[in-house]
Amino acid sequence: MFAAMFEPLRAARLATFTYFTLNGFVLGAWIVHIPAVEHRADISHATLGWLLLLLGAGAFAGMHVVGPLTDRFGARRVVPLSAVLCSTTLVLPAFAESAGTLGLALLVFGIGNGSLDVSMNTHAVQVEAGYKRPVMSAFHAMFSVGGVLAALVGARTLSWGWSPTTTLTMVSLLGLTVTAVVAPALLPRLATTRTPTPASATKSRRASISPRIWALAGLALILMLTEGVANDWSALAMRDALDAPAATAALAYGAFATAMTVGRFLTDGIAARFGPVAIVRYGCALAALALTTIALAPSISLALVGWALLGVGLSGAVPQLFSAAGHTDPDAAGTNVSRVAGLGYLGMLSGPAIIGPLTQLMPLNYTFILPAFLCLVAALTAHILRPREEAPRLEVKVPQPVTARSAETGHGAEQD
Repeated sequence: MFAAMFEPLRAARLATFTYFTLNGFVLGAWIVHIPAVEHRADISHATLGWLLLLLGAGAFAGMHVVGPLTDRFGARRVVPLSAVLCSTTLVLPAFAESAGTLGLALLVFGIGNGSLDVSMNTHAVQVEAGYKRPVMSAFHAMFSVGGVLAALVGARTLSWGWSPTTTLTMVSLLGLTVTAVVAPALLPRLATTRTPTPASATKSRRASISPRIWALAGLALILMLTEGVANDWSALAMRDALDAPAATAALAYGAFATAMTVGRFLTDGIAARFGPVAIVRYGCALAALALTTIALAPSISLALVGWALLGVGLSGAVPQLFSAAGHTDPDAAGTNVSRVAGLGYLGMLSGPAIIGPLTQLMPLNYTFILPAFLCLVAALTAHILRPREEAPRLEVKVPQPVTARSAETGHGAEQD
């Protein structure tokens, strides 16, 4: 029904928007209920911190398993299955009553989240190939929108006294329903056009791709590490360095997240005009300047400006990395996206862990000089994203609506 309402490529794009929003909504629903789940499991903050590593480990594993599966079976099949797994496993932490059961629940939920992350990004690459212009950043913006919606819904249900079990079960059922509705709109597997080459040349060409993919993954690690620093340390840095009240300190993350979301909605048009290299180069340079400003800011207002500029700088960079990885070799798009996303995810987890020990040597705000330096390195190496001239051309098979004439002649039927 959903697929029949729109032109096929547009329907596929709307379906991809929906899956990104769903992923952000599901993950946000879990985040909102972390305190209640921690209380039910009767564990300490320290124990919860260790258990959250299992969530990351599960996501990392899911990414690397699902990437090759998406290449083999196509995103049209793998995305809905991943969405079902992610939505279904969301309820598991709400039933945990001990550290052991919560750890197992988070591991399985992480697998579902990582699986959906890679498969939907791989399909986003396919949609982008169909449009023949940048559309990736807007998908990532919808992930952020999903998180905001989850925060609003979670705040309301908690105020009503709903238990985490009730709310997460409702979110899970919503995810299953949405998946069933939009899954038919996903595109068939993409095809590639190559000039026939000897087997030895093909093997050599494939071998030459690997360094590029790992370079993109290294950039993803740097940028998502910086994003993790902003997520976990922005409010605390405002309080420690500038003695900001708790409510004002919270605005630091708000400024960062809002600027990142808005920036992602605007990035695709900019990337279409100036290219992905410019997005990453100047975005990372702005991020480095913003972090330096935050580290040295003498006032709350200037620090808030710094956090907002950091969000703008980082907003378009990671989507460009995912897009470049997926377009490098369409036959291995899922595998390549999983490598970039997986290493980037490790960066997001390790960022807070790196900053923590550094605070034993210097004030918290000064530790931000390290991610500022890393962002500068990313800016200087942004040329890695320059499209490869020898890359295969992507041809997306878009199902064509069956007209009365085509039905009579037997032409225009969908091919999968």
